[in-house]
Amino acid sequence: MKVQADLQRSLETSRQTSWSVFGRRIRFYTPTFAPYHSADTALPSSTFPSISVTGRYCALDCPHCRSKLLNTMIPISSPEELISLSYNLRKEGSLGFLLSGGCLEDGSVPIDHFLDAIEEIKRELQLTVFVHTGLVDPKTARKMRRSGVDGALIDVIGSDEAVREVYNLKGITVQDYARSLDALHHSGVPVIPHVLLGLHYGRIDGEYQALDMISRYSPSALVIIVLRPIRGTPMEAVSPPSPREVAQFIVVARLTLRQTPLILGCIRPLGRHKAETDRLAVLAGVNGVVFPSAEALRTAKGLGLEASFSGYCCAHAFLDARPIS
Repeated sequence: MKVQADLQRSLETSRQTSWSVFGRRIRFYTPTFAPYHSADTALPSSTFPSISVTGRYCALDCPHCRSKLLNTMIPISSPEELISLSYNLRKEGSLGFLLSGGCLEDGSVPIDHFLDAIEEIKRELQLTVFVHTGLVDPKTARKMRRSGVDGALIDVIGSDEAVREVYNLKGITVQDYARSLDALHHSGVPVIPHVLLGLHYGRIDGEYQALDMISRYSPSALVIIVLRPIRGTPMEAVSPPSPREVAQFIVVARLTLRQTPLILGCIRPLGRHKAETDRLAVLAGVNGVVFPSAEALRTAKGLGLEASFSGYCCAHAFLDARPIS
């Protein structure tokens, strides 16, 4: 079929572009906020957990999540609790943690109150600390830089309708995400944007606009995630974008951001969808895959890639996937 042939040519172009910059290497990430088992890797039980500064609370009540993703995180409520937890994690052999949480009504995650604690944690424990910010202003971005955080993760939305109808944010537009990217970029914090394919009830609606916006700010890495319908949410019966649609986005992202590490992130559908998505992503030359399927491992081996495993959050890719020239 012509469509299949066109996709294969696109995947090969994307893959060769990636290999010319980063070499024939791939890293598989298995942070421990979710179980993962493979004959190819054995990692400690607490290598890189996720921590929620809002516990199980999120003000947005988004129909694709309904705060259920917060259930995978360790809940805390104070900077003192974060410091105490960090010492315990260090004793258990953790590499670091992702500080995240639910959003407030303005789309921000209330991390500002914890940044002094992060400065102490970085100074005393030398843990790697990534922060999932939500919308952020220049003052908070500068304070993040002073605290020593290793990177800022931010979900970028390119559709005003998705912002309004899925995130339930009133008075917020895609320009607020552009302003957040600008604030983080100018602060000097490494920025790792995330694009969620299918956020708007399974439709591709604004994701390419988000990619265009991200491309203006020299991101340290880009993480692509895919709508995973969650039981008990209004989107549990929504069909996510197909593996082919995901692959097509990956190809465009690779050719747009040639020097940027590209990661297939932890959120994506399971089962046969995941197996095919992973296969196509590896064929497209992604630099990393989180919680890889057996198909991802087989495809990497079939391509003769130098593969390795990491217990870090995939945001670490900007340190792992260095251009070879």
